[in-house]
Amino acid sequence: MNVGLAISIIIIVAAIIVFRRAFRTNKSNYIVPVNTSQLLAGNVAFYNSLDKNDKLLFEKRVRDFLTNIAVRGVDTKINDTDRVLVAAGAIIPIFAFPDWKYNNLAEVLLYKDTFNREYNTEGGERNVLGMIGDGVLHREMILSQPSLRASFKNPTDGQNTVIHEFAHLIDKADGATDGIPEYLLAHPYIVPWVARMHETIKEMKEHGRSDINLYGATNDAEFFAVVSEYFFERPGELKEHHPELFEMLEKMFHTAKNANE
Repeated sequence: MNVGLAISIIIIVAAIIVFRRAFRTNKSNYIVPVNTSQLLAGNVAFYNSLDKNDKLLFEKRVRDFLTNIAVRGVDTKINDTDRVLVAAGAIIPIFAFPDWKYNNLAEVLLYKDTFNREYNTEGGERNVLGMIGDGVLHREMILSQPSLRASFKNPTDGQNTVIHEFAHLIDKADGATDGIPEYLLAHPYIVPWVARMHETIKEMKEHGRSDINLYGATNDAEFFAVVSEYFFERPGELKEHHPELFEMLEKMFHTAKNANE
């Protein structure tokens, strides 16, 4: 390759990287709403279940999230409630870990509707509610705005797209989205977790029905994300029907090793 051309390409790539970083910085310069506590109280059941001190901690972490991670709409108008709901869905699964930071996320994009794998919001096969990005979308998350809002309307239906996608990010933090969140699992629990996960997936496939969303039988990563939704939205039912699974998730999300150990 011509040396001059190679240098030009390097300069262009560097300029693109700088531009993207600057663009993200500008988008992150968002003033957190002064009524964050009211928005949480009016929309997030998890927040309302906390005592006074934990509510203050939860609100602080929501504010920190919104200060450092951009939330913006793509061809749709978003509001303070949308931003607070995204942040709440991020904090719920890692609330027991005060030092946890989503270092693998820079921004969350809200699409006006469901989308397909090519990120189109019109046409057929638009069955995607959310995804974490790879490739050019590395460190980005995409969520359907209607799904975001629906996730918090019924806090006991066992379905929350936001928690689902942030569970994927937690899983991915160790370098592999494989259903084994090593930052949450102390080493002795990894083998039992994998065994229980695979046994449950096998049962789901054999029976063709389950109180666990059957999408969780797609692969290990989706299983972890699906049961994370279940754990935070219907813990009593999960404990009744799947006590071993519940106990393991309890260890992960409430009593596991600190994420920064």
